[in-house]
Amino acid sequence: MTTTAGSLLALRGVTKSFGPVEVLRGVDLEIQRSEAVGLIGDNGAGKSTLVKILSGVYSPTAGTLRYDGERLELGSPLDARRRGIEMIYQDLALCNDLSVAENIFLGRERYKRVGPMKVLDRPAMVEAAAAALEELGAPVTPTRKVGELSGGQRQLVAVARGLQFAPQLFLLDEPTAALANEKIRALLSLVERLKERGVAVLLVSHRFTDIARVCDRVVVLSQGRMAGEIRPGDGSMESTIARMELLMNGEEVA
Repeated sequence: MTTTAGSLLALRGVTKSFGPVEVLRGVDLEIQRSEAVGLIGDNGAGKSTLVKILSGVYSPTAGTLRYDGERLELGSPLDARRRGIEMIYQDLALCNDLSVAENIFLGRERYKRVGPMKVLDRPAMVEAAAAALEELGAPVTPTRKVGELSGGQRQLVAVARGLQFAPQLFLLDEPTAALANEKIRALLSLVERLKERGVAVLLVSHRFTDIARVCDRVVVLSQGRMAGEIRPGDGSMESTIARMELLMNGEEVA
């Protein structure tokens, strides 16, 4: 696969092994700016391992990553964030004892001057957090402790936090798993708005109908390999799902 001009991200021959177990086997993947790509596969296919490589949690065993035209080597999630790559993990990584606003601005706190001193500007963070949550359609009070929230509310707080870092590439690992249908629609609408802003999105999900609604392409991972690619608009939903299931089972499709 030849890198397309203007690609934001390009992976070539990426493998990842944990001891004798090879989880990823020569993965090629390319994502353009303003593009939403779905990633789907059975449990154990390697989806979470792949996004953890892209977010700096793991280093690949072999292969190359290029980002914005340059070779990409990440030593930590902080390195990824500095490069404009933001990840929402399945476990959300929120602090239960902090408020919603404090979680959203964790690591990026806002300050104001009071005489010669610099202190946290809590009102500004609460106001900005409320605006971010409203954009997501999340009826969550910014001053509530995260530990008091439902799973779906926590998911939306994690997404709101990620948006504060103005990412170029947004990685979402099973973001709709804990959400009700109304909140799923709000999150998918957000993906559309991110694309309009020029942000690329990699959306990992077991729910093909969700990713087919907003993704330009869906890539299928099977046993650590890229099994194929689906464009949701090609053919009926029934035929598309049937092809996806064949690819997930590792079967060749004409």
